[in-house]
Order: sequence, then C-alpha cells, then structure tokens
Amino acid sequence: MRPALLATMLLCSTAALADAERPAALVVDGAPPVPDAVVEETRPYMEFRTASFAGWNAADRAMLIGTRFGNTAQLHVVKQPMGARTQVSFEAEPVGGSWSPTGDVLLVVKDKGGDEFFQLYTLKDGRLTLLTDGKSRNAFGAWSHDGKQIGYSSTRRNGTDSDLYVADPRDPKSSRMVAQVKGGGWQIADFAPDGKRAVVSEYVSITKSNLHLLDLASGKLTPIGDHGRTIAYGEAEFAPDGTLWVTSDEGSDFQRLGTIDLASGAFSPRNPEQRWDVEDFDIAKDGSFIAYAVNEAGASKLRLLDPKAAPGAAVREVKGLPLGTLGKMDIAPWGTVGFGFSSARSPSDAYSVDPATLAVTRWTQSETGGLDPQANVEPRLVEVKSFDGERVSGFLYSPDAKRFPGKRPLIVNIHGGPEGQSRPGFLGRNNYLVNELGVAVFYPNVRGSTGFGKRFVNLDNGPFKREDSVRDIGAFLDTLSKDQSIDPARMAVTGGSYGGYMCYASAIRYGARFKGANCVVAISDFVTFLENTQSYRRDLRRVEYGDERDPAQRAKLTAISPLTSVDKLTIPLMVVTGGNDPRVPASEADQIVKAVRAKGRPAWHLLGQNEGHGFAKKENADYQFWTGLLFWRQTLLGEKGSGSQ
Repeated sequence: MRPALLATMLLCSTAALADAERPAALVVDGAPPVPDAVVEETRPYMEFRTASFAGWNAADRAMLIGTRFGNTAQLHVVKQPMGARTQVSFEAEPVGGSWSPTGDVLLVVKDKGGDEFFQLYTLKDGRLTLLTDGKSRNAFGAWSHDGKQIGYSSTRRNGTDSDLYVADPRDPKSSRMVAQVKGGGWQIADFAPDGKRAVVSEYVSITKSNLHLLDLASGKLTPIGDHGRTIAYGEAEFAPDGTLWVTSDEGSDFQRLGTIDLASGAFSPRNPEQRWDVEDFDIAKDGSFIAYAVNEAGASKLRLLDPKAAPGAAVREVKGLPLGTLGKMDIAPWGTVGFGFSSARSPSDAYSVDPATLAVTRWTQSETGGLDPQANVEPRLVEVKSFDGERVSGFLYSPDAKRFPGKRPLIVNIHGGPEGQSRPGFLGRNNYLVNELGVAVFYPNVRGSTGFGKRFVNLDNGPFKREDSVRDIGAFLDTLSKDQSIDPARMAVTGGSYGGYMCYASAIRYGARFKGANCVVAISDFVTFLENTQSYRRDLRRVEYGDERDPAQRAKLTAISPLTSVDKLTIPLMVVTGGNDPRVPASEADQIVKAVRAKGRPAWHLLGQNEGHGFAKKENADYQFWTGLLFWRQTLLGEKGSGSQ
C-alpha cells in the first residue's frame, strides 16, 4: 500500500477527516463509514466503463451498444469504428435492447430496482411505449426474420408459468398468447423463415432441455426428438433455407454445433471441436457462413464455418483476439460479424470481423479511469486434484512481483450459478486490490461449473453431493498455500449468489485458514431459499439443489445449510444483499446476520433497497467496494482504525 494512503487511513477515525456520502438507498448496518481518503485514492478504479454489443441497425449500419455514462447502463448508437457513442435511452434503471431486422423499431427490456420483473417497450425519441402488462415477468425471445413480430415469454397468467406470446411491437394492443405451458423455463428461441412456425426451448436443468416446434396460428406444440432422453440444447436458430441449427450435447460430453431434423429429431454435429463447448453462434442472413464461439478452458475462440462444406471442413479461426471472453454475437445483413469481447487488459468492448479477410476491427474503447489497462496482470491457470482425484482448476491474478515482492495475501472469489464459470477477463474495481494493495485474487471453478462438460457439471447435483464442491476449495487452498507467491497466513474468501453460499460454507469448513468472509446475495439456508425464491424459478432450482418437500432431502438441505452451522462461523463476516432480489431474497441475509450477532460476533451488513441480485447502480457498487475494502484492510491485511460503528 502507498505509505501516504496508509497513514491517512490509519487516522480515518478522527473527527478531522470527512466521510464519503452514502447513497440514499443503501442501508449500512455494523460497518464503518467510508473515509473520503479511500474514495479519492481508489477513484480511477471506479471510473472504468464497459461497452456491451447489442446488435446492428439494418437501416443505417450503425452498431447498438450498452454503456454507462451516469449511474446506470443505457443504450447508445455508434455509427463507425471508434466513433462517438450517441445515447438514445435515458432511464433511471439499466436497460437492454435490440433493433428489428429492418431497423425501424428499437425494442427495450427494463425492470425496476433489480426485481427482474422485466417489461418490454419500444423506444422512440427518448420515450418508452409499454408492450407488456407492467406487472408480470416478461423475457424477450426473438424477432421474426421479416421483423414484423416478436416472440417472448410471460408469467402474466398466474405469476409462475412462462407462457408464450407474440406481438407486433408497432401495435401495443397486438400481443397475444400463442401457447399456454407449465413451468418457468419456456422461451421462443427463433422464428422459421416463413413466420408461421417457431422453435421453442423448454429449459429443465443445465443438463436437460427440450425443443418444440410451435405452430403460431393454432398454438400446437410438437416435440422435436425424444423428450425422454437427457439432452441439453443451448442456442437454436433457423437458417434461411429452413434448416434448424442448434448446439447440443447429444452423443458428447460437450455442446456441439449442428443441425437437427425437425421430423426425426436426429442431431448431426458439424463443428470439428470435440472437447470444448460451442457457447454461441449466429447464421449469416444469406446462409453463406456461420460464426461460432468455442469456450476453450475459459477463453473464447471465434471461428467461421461454411455450412455447405463437409462436416469439420472449411472452418476458419479469427486470430486477432487476445485471451478473453466473447459476449453477444450478431451477423449484420451485409455480413459483418459483430460481438462484444473482454480481456484482463480491456473491459468489455465492441468489435467486428470481416468474414472475407477475418480482419478484426475495434468499434469502442471504453475508458479505464485514466489508468493504463496494459498494467493489469494476465491470469494464470491453476489445476489441482481434489479429495477424490477429480481435476479442478481456476485463474490466479498475481500482483507484480517486482513491486510487491515476497508472499502476498490472497482472496478466493467463488462464482455463482452454480451453473457458471470463472473465465479470464477484466477485474474492474478488483484491479485496485491487485495493482495497488498487492493482493492476489483466485477465481476457482469447482465441480458443478459449466465449461467442462456435462459429467463435470453434474458432480454437485442434489443435497448429498453439494458439499463436495466445498471440499474442492480445500484442495485449492492446499495447493495455493504451497505457492511461493502466496502467504498462507493471509487468505480470505468471497463470492456471490451460489458463490455466496460457498463463501459461507468455506468460512465454516476452513475458518482456521481464512481471515474473513465477504458473502454477497448469498444462500444461507437452502430450505428457506427454496421456499421464498420467486415461484417462476422454484422448480428449476429444485432440480439443482434438491426438493425441500421431500423429507429426506429436506433434512440433508438443512444439515448442509450455513445457518445450521452458524456456531462454526467464527471469522469476521460481511454480508451484502439486494432488497428486491427475486432469486435469493433479502431474508437469507437477515437471518444469518441475526444468528451471527446472537453469538456475539460482528457482521457488517449492506442492503441495497433499490437493487436486486447484485448491485447494478454505480453509486451502490462503488460504496459496496469501498466498504469491502475497509473489511479486507481490517481482516486480511490486519490494519487498525477501521472498526465497525
């Protein structure tokens, strides 16, 4: 740490120093105020931006992106590479959107305070026109190929089931239900070129989903393939000739790209990769090529496939991208491939590829607070054998050894999901920890993570396998403790959502190794979580975690819940939650904070009253980071002068 900053921080409790203003909707309980000195020192790291690619406008060839200039991410238009970002939406809440295939309608998706009860709108001249009912949860599915209608799912009938709807977005009164279904995992994936049919995806679990062919006139759903088999489909899209392309794990441990016969359901893989998942694809409007991305050990590889060539032939790889991850991808009507991309040394930005030359063009260069992004460290892949011989891996971001010699403190940051994956990318605010404090950050992929095949993702399913993932953390700690760059006496843990459960559970199991735990939007009791999560997602979560209605499973869910073992949670705790969180209700945080304090132990608690499953508003996210920084200073770094109120 810089000596001047350390000296200032150590004096922060004196009345002479001012404290930063707390956002009005943020409730801080048990944590100290944030000194202005902390705000000033970290400011550049708070001011990074990202640009998420959202699609093309067929009318003027402009690119649509999402970026933040104020408190929330809004839609902007970029008319040429590295051109000005012209803001077109001006909402208090973050928004997403897409242009119609003809470029005459801009569709917008927005919720309220992070509640995820999304509504669909059209945007024109800075004003929104509501297309949905304003109350239920609505999820955009797809545009028809001619741009005359949209498909989406909605819970408006009973608040639980995601029925299927179509509408002409130019007429808010045209919305109609085309299929009544049961379950929360339904969506219109794409329209057939004739506009009379659509392919529908029914998500059951990470390893099982079903495809249906929907007749838009009659509402009849016809199964595609044998729904009795355990097959997972990812993306589904019709080619101009009516061929249905999908990603599927049929006959493989990984998601492959191929075609599926509408009558028989037979899947024919077409990409040559065997080991890694195809994570996204898009088909050129004239059907001449398909762009697809492969997740290779967490890094995205972009390739172009000639669908008329023999299987596995005529695949070209785009070489001009660093180690990083690909975001949304869309092929423009004129053939240019647009996509978002993020790396350790660049926040998410928008790019394009010329399909003829494979030349990469950067369209945006997001600000990094004046800091040189090339100074950010590239992560190192760490692979270990767990307690049962299973190989697990993760990415380690280590501080510059010349600036920070010797053994460094470590924060283990566990991803959510659990159907998620830690991948090499931009650390954002956490770059301050690495670059300025010399703290290493490790992002593990425990069993149950995606990206390593369906066998691996199934290894944590149900309550009786759940703690095997926690034991994977122990294997990582064993290896990292022997690393010459890591100080085993100064390690801590954090994580969000399911990673928040892992944060609690790791703090309980490995409390002797950790100095503190910062757990965000976290599950503290699986039974109360399943009983109180929104009804539209409850059955989907039961498939992963277990069914609390079954006595045996309920007993095991209770036994493995952090709240049950709160007596063993003896290290300092920080808890962050969103008041409108539909996934992990704020009551999950309330009950563990209460239980920890009842044992006479401190717990810092941050509640974002206008936030959902994670803080999306910049002012709240900044304050969360600053409070977390004070927590790490006191616990991990052993500094004084930052005690609770």
